[in-house]
Amino acid sequence: MLEKLKEDLVRLHLELTKNNLVVWTAGNVSARDNETGLVVIKPSGIKYDELTPEIMVVVNLDGNIVEGKLKPSSDTFAHVYIYRHRSDVNGVVHTHSTFATAWAAAGKPIQPILTAICDEFGGPIPVGAYAKIGGDDIGQEIIHSIGSSPAILMKNHGVFTIGKTPEAAVKTAVMVEDVARTVFYALQLGPLDEIPVDEVARAHRRYLDEYGQSQ
Repeated sequence: MLEKLKEDLVRLHLELTKNNLVVWTAGNVSARDNETGLVVIKPSGIKYDELTPEIMVVVNLDGNIVEGKLKPSSDTFAHVYIYRHRSDVNGVVHTHSTFATAWAAAGKPIQPILTAICDEFGGPIPVGAYAKIGGDDIGQEIIHSIGSSPAILMKNHGVFTIGKTPEAAVKTAVMVEDVARTVFYALQLGPLDEIPVDEVARAHRRYLDEYGQSQ
């Protein structure tokens, strides 16, 4: 079932490795099917170059396996909690990308220092409190703290991103690491000026309304 979604997820997981957002077997991408409400997610502990559509795991919104012979990701309950509470989200990504996770370890949000942060995130990239892995705790904290951002840094843990599609969530994960790296290096040069709130909002609206090709 959901063969096309499984194929897409294999490709999107390879985007994580291509963009240096994960190492070994860490991290994951999931996708929710609009028609069935079922979720496809990476199996736990499998190397990225060994992923195939056939071994992807299908779960329901309670995290129970519907199809698949392997155990789903240890982050499955966080993913499905997000889906249960955000009907607008159909893709979730988790990484431990280096620079963004350094901000998460420090418990510091990434402020809107760059126009790219205004465009992509519409404000600071927030930090969520530390939460235990394996149950609903992480998902609960993400829903509580992410606000209108498509990304959150989970303290002492890593990065979660969400999107209307799994590809959108992967793009956001790439952008989080990019701005986290740039702002970190910029801070080595001295204090930084944040972009004013009204300009952040204007830039974000413009990006959403005007960037890219019209359909």
